[in-house]
Amino acid sequence: MGKKDGLITKGRYELKFRGVECLNCGHPLDISDKYCPNCSQANSTKKLTIKDFIDEFFSGLINYDSKLLKTLSALLLRPGRISKDYVNGKRVSYTNPFRFLLSLAFLYFLMFTYNSHFDDWDQAAKDFDSTIYNGSPFKFNTESGGIEVDSTIYKKQSESTQMTLDSLKRINPNISVGLQHLDSIKNGDPKLSAKLGNLDSLGVFIKDIEQSQQKKDSFMNADPSGYFKTLEAKSGIDAFSKKAEFFGLYIKKDTLYNFEQAQTLYNIQETTTNKMAFNFSNSVWKVVSEPGTWVNETISKLPFVIFFFMPVFTVFIWLVYIRKNYTYTDHLIFSFHNQSLLFILLILSLTLDTIFDINSSGIFLLIFAFYLYKAMRKFYGQGRFKTIVKYIFLNTVFMILAFFTIIVTFAGSGLTY
Repeated sequence: MGKKDGLITKGRYELKFRGVECLNCGHPLDISDKYCPNCSQANSTKKLTIKDFIDEFFSGLINYDSKLLKTLSALLLRPGRISKDYVNGKRVSYTNPFRFLLSLAFLYFLMFTYNSHFDDWDQAAKDFDSTIYNGSPFKFNTESGGIEVDSTIYKKQSESTQMTLDSLKRINPNISVGLQHLDSIKNGDPKLSAKLGNLDSLGVFIKDIEQSQQKKDSFMNADPSGYFKTLEAKSGIDAFSKKAEFFGLYIKKDTLYNFEQAQTLYNIQETTTNKMAFNFSNSVWKVVSEPGTWVNETISKLPFVIFFFMPVFTVFIWLVYIRKNYTYTDHLIFSFHNQSLLFILLILSLTLDTIFDINSSGIFLLIFAFYLYKAMRKFYGQGRFKTIVKYIFLNTVFMILAFFTIIVTFAGSGLTY
């Protein structure tokens, strides 16, 4: 029994609670087995108590903390070393690189959105009156995405301008002489006459736009169903944009929440194009009316976007180092470790900026740039010149891919919001 005594441990792992068959998978066990070699469940027949749960919780927590501290230490102090260890099989001492990156990304974007106050944008959108600037006759239509002319403001401004000009003529007669002189120059110079004629035609052009808009609006307001039927006869991008404009107007006017409501109110056919036009207008309207909420929601998806972006970028690393004896997964582990370090630095930067009201992101990005170079040299073991060339190429590819990924992410989020 002398040998067996050494196997005794405390709690539910004591020798007297050992079994000869795993309670989870039925695999045969020896009395010396503390865990099942098949499924890793503890070899214990003892009934669980609250104390057992508490002991296991703190044991797991301490074990994870130990892994976390070793991972952080290796990442911060030994560029490229942790990836080399992980690829060479030394994995138990470190946290899973994929789970670690996802956790850091969630933490960073949570802190970022908390400090950015995007919710204030929603209130700003409510206060926005859709005019480009106060008193302008031109308005941006948030439903159609086009420029419209406010005839009332345009008429008032034209009258005001004429009154100002008349008063100036009475105060200073020389102005009238100057205007007459301008007319004589205009008559004597065909080029100048043409340019001034273009200015005169601007008013006619604006008036034509105004009349066309009023005619369309009157028809749309008098008979929405009839107006939409005229759009059904059209096809292509023009028809889609007109339908989207129609839905955008009535989503706001009649507070439509779904396509079925639009069908009932305006007798619209259930077609793929009509549904797409409604969903497009509904998404755009939500983004315009709640920009802060939309940005927050889109940012919350970025950790998953990054998680799927890195495997695409890793393809280029694999191509650049194709002669090295590394698999695609090895390159992916290296990428995830470096990206994790970037998020650690960004979290530190954001923390310092919040506490001391400074902007330290540039310094931390420079630190990461140097760190990445050292990590590439350590992990791949190549000379300075080759590493620098590949470093510049891969970072250029990364920036291009990241730019398009962000554009696609925000565009996709806006169109499906």
